[in-house]
Amino acid sequence: MLTALAISWLTIAAGLAAKTPESAGILGVPLMLLPFLSSAFAPADKMGPGARQFAEYQPFTPIIETLRGFLTGTPSAGTAITAIAWCAGLTLIGYLWARATFTKRA
Repeated sequence: MLTALAISWLTIAAGLAAKTPESAGILGVPLMLLPFLSSAFAPADKMGPGARQFAEYQPFTPIIETLRGFLTGTPSAGTAITAIAWCAGLTLIGYLWARATFTKRA
């Protein structure tokens, strides 16, 4: 739920900042690509140096690792805290961006 909330605020802010409906739709594409560049399909330690570094330091890797831990019965507090922090930070950024954009237009 936290991930959906964070992505929702980011896409709301991007939609408010867009000048046309077409550009509003395309602004969400980078968010849709991030799970494919995380450890969702392959462990980060098996990736090449550049891909591994990107996968380790992007928001979806700790979120996916936390969910994987819960589903396998081996949750990790470290990845859960990191995932919650990423979700809270992205939600705050999206909210502040949407607020600033809406205030500027009003």
